[in-house]
Amino acid sequence: MSPARARTRKSAKSVKAPSRREFQTHHLIPSHELLTEAEGRQVLEELATPIERLPKILASDPGLLTALAVRAAKEAAEPLSGRLIRVRRPSPTAGEAVAYRVVIANLGD
Repeated sequence: MSPARARTRKSAKSVKAPSRREFQTHHLIPSHELLTEAEGRQVLEELATPIERLPKILASDPGLLTALAVRAAKEAAEPLSGRLIRVRRPSPTAGEAVAYRVVIANLGD
């Protein structure tokens, strides 16, 4: 048997944070649309459900970067919490599947 190698641990100071890359859209990421307040109320009325019953999406979700309105709102430092997002996915049976998500604040915020 060969002698065991001593493992060295890198200190937390020597570990570099990964560099942030510019987001690039991909054909597998469905389109996300930020709805206005009025559109959001109308959707909730059509669905006849309270906003608490809708699925959630984090404000830091990479899929939100596909929506230009979301990018503009983030750059303007507008709060996104409580806003509705429409997600459109291609569907082989329905042609297009539409889902709605409620934006929630990031866990660290």
